[in-house]
Amino acid sequence: MENHTEKISILKSILGNPIAKGKEYLFFCPTCKHHKPKLSINIQKDVFKCWVCGYSATSIYRLVRKFGSFLEKSRWGDLDQQVDINTSLYEKLFPGKKKEEEPVVQIPEEFCSLANNNLPATAIMAKKYLKARGVTRRDILKWKIGFCYDGEYGGRVIIPSFGAGGKPNYFIARSYEQHWDRYKNPPVSRNIIFNDLYVDWKNDLCLVEGVFDAIVAENAVPLLGSVLSEKSRLFKEILNHDTPVYLALDADAEKKSVRLISSLLKYGLEVYKVDIHPYNDVGDMSKEEFLSRKKNARVMSSDYLVHYQLENL
Repeated sequence: MENHTEKISILKSILGNPIAKGKEYLFFCPTCKHHKPKLSINIQKDVFKCWVCGYSATSIYRLVRKFGSFLEKSRWGDLDQQVDINTSLYEKLFPGKKKEEEPVVQIPEEFCSLANNNLPATAIMAKKYLKARGVTRRDILKWKIGFCYDGEYGGRVIIPSFGAGGKPNYFIARSYEQHWDRYKNPPVSRNIIFNDLYVDWKNDLCLVEGVFDAIVAENAVPLLGSVLSEKSRLFKEILNHDTPVYLALDADAEKKSVRLISSLLKYGLEVYKVDIHPYNDVGDMSKEEFLSRKKNARVMSSDYLVHYQLENL
């Protein structure tokens, strides 16, 4: 009961005073900001739902994580630990499953880091290409970007990916010359988490199509396409950490976005959709523009899927 009272106290500090209604508490919804308290929270069942906009989840901590302060999030986390609550969706859905061994890939021998201070003259074209794509010096350092002047990947910018263990598990090789094939990536499985080593699973995660989109979005993972299988490493890791997902796929991938939203919602995940129109993709935006759009992202629910189906009959 003490734990229950403490949680109500935290919610009050975030949402204001509620109206008690049986085992539920009605707060003002921070998402739709309806003038009446329509956000119903049940502490015992650990669920919440707004009866106006449909904002809901099977974990109240998601609400605290999104709208609470650092102190409020820490207090809530301490309370969950006291009662030994295990909210891992991964363990519930995949009991006894062990993580697969991470793949390892060899970075091309001709790879030259663009993070070096003293670069050869052959780096000029690669640097010009990255500058034209809006990639900054800070981005080059963070993403460990380099290039190959000759060899199998000659005339290409190389953006390596590192698995959770710190070893390279993939790399993107994008031409900065007039190659007919813009991308020439390693002939290995794409069932990896691009730069898993640097992903902060406890905070909002942006899912985008390509690596240049991910550079703009921050704490983002490129799908290396527009499809995410429920059996993939990335999908399972999102479930494992119950990570809030912001989906920002290219403008021409609307149907694939809807299918992915449906898959994520099926497992009770917190999903938002970022509007990228009139841009073709996230990589065309500035970081400031994307952040602004992310802040105004639309929360996804089953209602959205129903409306989409009706509009496309």
